[in-house]
Amino acid sequence: MARLTSRERFRIAMTNGKPDRVPCAPDISNMVPARLTGRPFWDIYFYQAPPLWRAYLNAVKTIGIDAWFFYGDPGFTFADPLDVSQTSFSWSTERLVVDYRITTPAGDLTQQMTYYIADSPTMTVKPIKDFKADWQKLRHLLQTPTNCNPQLAEIQRREVGESGVFGMCVGMPGFQSWFGLVEGTEIALSYLYYDEPEMIEELRLLEEQRQLKMMEMELDMHPDFILIGASGTITLQSPRIARELSLPTLKKLTHMARQAGVPTMLHSCGLERELVKMCVEETELDCINPLEVPPMGDCNLAEIKQSFGSRIALMGNLHTTDVMLRGTVQEVEQAARKAVDDAGANGGFILSTGDQCGRDTPLENLRKLVEVCETYGRYD
Repeated sequence: MARLTSRERFRIAMTNGKPDRVPCAPDISNMVPARLTGRPFWDIYFYQAPPLWRAYLNAVKTIGIDAWFFYGDPGFTFADPLDVSQTSFSWSTERLVVDYRITTPAGDLTQQMTYYIADSPTMTVKPIKDFKADWQKLRHLLQTPTNCNPQLAEIQRREVGESGVFGMCVGMPGFQSWFGLVEGTEIALSYLYYDEPEMIEELRLLEEQRQLKMMEMELDMHPDFILIGASGTITLQSPRIARELSLPTLKKLTHMARQAGVPTMLHSCGLERELVKMCVEETELDCINPLEVPPMGDCNLAEIKQSFGSRIALMGNLHTTDVMLRGTVQEVEQAARKAVDDAGANGGFILSTGDQCGRDTPLENLRKLVEVCETYGRYD
């Protein structure tokens, strides 16, 4: 087979096909690109200088991987845009702390973000303090978009070019989507789920309406793929709750994309084996990652390939700390070859890592993955 571009290679593999070789796409979506800019991380995350998506593309070129670009910005607009203003700003040698006021027609919310000099930012105060008291305000936070402006997305698509796949993101209802909104995270959500089932169902429907409209608008822009971001789907909630809150929307999203001819990929770090089964048997999902090994997850790549590989493409699953961060180049090579052996037969495999390579992951370890894919990753 003639050598393909990174974009061609990735598109074939994510739809369970057999390209010229295994694509190489470690998850370096945040910390490694930020580190390679040589700037404080708050420059990237707060000042957008450069924006994360551009830092990622620079890292792709530096390392030589196949780009897994999911930062495509649809430019959603809303009928009732929220006014977000900074109310305080404090800066030390280690962190930048910014307080925000979110003005809604139902009243104000407050939120705090902490931006670190050499780590990804954290939401240190979440906007929803009490579900019942803040319910009408929450409805404004979860508005359904009314329009979009794809101007930035088209710039991003051109810059990605043939270096990899250009994608956009949607989400789906569930604890994994809401824990970032509410103080108390999944504990508060658990109480809400059991004490206020009508409210949780209304929240599910509100989120579903929002995400289905986003999917519709993104499909009209014809990206190479849609990433369904759902980290912790069966880690932050049980498989039973995920089946109730998340699966109905996932079915609709994947069906819409299949009808439009746009592949879908689900990202859900943590426990995932049962979710793979659910997706294969009950949705039209094309590809799933990161299939993390214990103790971070519960996936055995060879077993998942044998059980589900004829139906769904797999992306994963090297351990991000023991192998990628702390391992020697030789250990990385050994683990990468094993992953190819475990999941590469007959195509439909993308060599990647577990969720998010650490900031100090050696570049030689990342480049070794490229070498393994080029010399060994032949789907035999």
